[in-house]
Amino acid sequence: MPGRTQIRCALLIAAALPLGAQVTVAGDGSGDFRTVQAAVDAAPAAGSAIRIRAGVYREHLTIGKPHIALIGLGAKPADVVLMYDLSAGTAGGTTKSASTTISGSDFLAENLTFENSFSRNKPLTQEGSQAVAVKVTGDRAVFRRVRFLGFQDTLYANGAGARQYFEDCYIEGNVDFIFGNSLAWFEHCEIHALAHSQIMLTAQSKLTAEEKSGYVFDHCRVTAGPGADRIWLGRPWRAYAAVTFLHTELPAQIVPAGWSEWMHDGKPSLPTVSYAEFDSRGPGANPKARDPHSKQLTAAEAGRLNPKSFLAGDDGWDPTGVRP
Repeated sequence: MPGRTQIRCALLIAAALPLGAQVTVAGDGSGDFRTVQAAVDAAPAAGSAIRIRAGVYREHLTIGKPHIALIGLGAKPADVVLMYDLSAGTAGGTTKSASTTISGSDFLAENLTFENSFSRNKPLTQEGSQAVAVKVTGDRAVFRRVRFLGFQDTLYANGAGARQYFEDCYIEGNVDFIFGNSLAWFEHCEIHALAHSQIMLTAQSKLTAEEKSGYVFDHCRVTAGPGADRIWLGRPWRAYAAVTFLHTELPAQIVPAGWSEWMHDGKPSLPTVSYAEFDSRGPGANPKARDPHSKQLTAAEAGRLNPKSFLAGDDGWDPTGVRP
């Protein structure tokens, strides 16, 4: 059995992102690769730090290797854009529509933008308009200062038991635009609602009471664009959906009940969900009017929630210490 010192050293090593190579992508040919996908494909088994120079990279990205880091070299996240424009209708299903799919473990993205541009010039209500910017199912994924742009189904944070951490990110959309069944923590993020008749910020899909799955939004800010007049905190894609908002600023456009029903097999789902808030702020904070199936946490209950314990798993993962 290893001693305490050995265990502590192992955890510290796991907090870093082991990288086998550092390469540069530049669309003008001045780097090691012209495309991000080429750099990913060439990465060794130990992983790679892929530094991306400013520009728009129109690529349908698939990242299945572990220990891949994508680092935008622009002055701000908007300077490096990774985008594509498939939809559920054109690709043959929502999960196939993702502009970027990340299934490899220990992924990191910093200072860049992921976009699905399908709905930019398309009717927002057409059938099959679900268009995912990022589908992430890999375990121990970290996103810092990253923008996720889309409309319906923008961010597919998925994978039962997969742990994902989003810090200082911007996520926009309208219908179910943060969805899936991963264990995800959102820290100091802006969640921006775009125009639609009924806007659902989340569609979490925890399938059973025992499943390790749920979303937490901590010190985030929900904002509303023109025409985003009715915003729901979420609806249950599956009957045990779990979403918590902590210390989050909410605009006046939040529907007072907060949470919307989604029937499954002819049965209501709200009686079995875990929807909660603590210290919601702003004109959209209305605890007395919330759906009675949701909960207002006590200070003690909220105090027990933090990213280190929420995402620790069996290996003691600490996402706040992950760096390229």
